[in-house]
Amino acid sequence: MSPVSALPLRPGIIQPGAIRIENLTVSYDRVPAVHHLSGSFAAGSLTAIVGPNGAGKSTLLNAIIGAVPIDQGAIAVTGVDKRRIGYLPQRANIDQTFPISVTDTVLLGLWHETGMFGRVSADGRARAEAALEALGLSGLGKRPIGHLSVGQFQRVLFARLMLQDAGLILLDEPFAGLDTTTTADLMRKIGDWHREGRTIVAVLHDLAQVRQSFPETLLLSKARTAWGLTRDVLTAGNLSAAGYIVEPVPVPAPALVVGARA
Repeated sequence: MSPVSALPLRPGIIQPGAIRIENLTVSYDRVPAVHHLSGSFAAGSLTAIVGPNGAGKSTLLNAIIGAVPIDQGAIAVTGVDKRRIGYLPQRANIDQTFPISVTDTVLLGLWHETGMFGRVSADGRARAEAALEALGLSGLGKRPIGHLSVGQFQRVLFARLMLQDAGLILLDEPFAGLDTTTTADLMRKIGDWHREGRTIVAVLHDLAQVRQSFPETLLLSKARTAWGLTRDVLTAGNLSAAGYIVEPVPVPAPALVVGARA
């Protein structure tokens, strides 16, 4: 593996986290979802996790945050308290019918400062408004989250992460179902976080986007297929070994020369 070196941190930012995984196995009903995985995400790195459906990608993120039990092996998170990990679950796992406003949803990113039922300061509310403005949601603070479009709701969740101000950010399919404009805006925010020195790990499906924007990739098919620089990981051989259907590159027909004899 070729870890990405941590970028210089801007003044005041918290230390980014690093993750070391040793011989990790996680199972559901005794069937391994992640099988004997070892490797590491370096502090300050930007890494995509890709693989076919059922490859264990979301399970790995849940294991890192401690949401699922580990059968075997260990996960060591250094440089950041596990309670301070910024985690964005799949949107399908969030109840958008819950009666809560946009601003109050964003303010949940301050739970590490206020506690679950603590009073939010005027400064905290100002930060929430600034995050909403940065993500193109000015004026929507009082709107119930159930009245948002798919793209607007995902921007709200990114604003919540901005308030959490975590040095380690885990994103589970952050662009699923989004239009190209929203995807580009949120990808720019991820790029900002990376330039600030944060460690970012994202489960993704769009391999073209991974090649374009993510320097490191873990190709997972329950077990580790390949892990390292994206250009070395996303080869036809590795993708085929992980279970992807790789279309052969068509061989162009020889050019016809007018007037040439057969």
